[in-house]
Amino acid sequence: VPQAKGMSEVVDGSLTTHVLNTATGLPAAGLALSLALLQEPGPQWMELLQRCTDEDGRCQPLLAPGQAKAGTYKLRFETAAYWQRLGHESFYPFVEVVFTITDPAKKLHIPLLISPYSYTTYRGS
Repeated sequence: VPQAKGMSEVVDGSLTTHVLNTATGLPAAGLALSLALLQEPGPQWMELLQRCTDEDGRCQPLLAPGQAKAGTYKLRFETAAYWQRLGHESFYPFVEVVFTITDPAKKLHIPLLISPYSYTTYRGS
């Protein structure tokens, strides 16, 4: 499927995310995030990577196909720094989304919708 000019190339991965600024209706570009895996016995989090969203509010796949393992993961989005850069205060200094991968073969997409005073996430496709 050809893509329109200016659109980010979507790269397949077993775990991806997308952040949308609902106050403007635009992608949240330049938002720092990290992915961690819960170690058992624990609870202890092991950080796996850090990324930053591109101009389309996306980043390279967080886990490439075949990289995911069953377990509990945490995506941490640094929302306060993002809003501060835009000249806004933020009620939430960061957003942590904790989720479980039960079938590592399935693709998992976690969108995050943010405003200075709210956030929403869901299991995407």
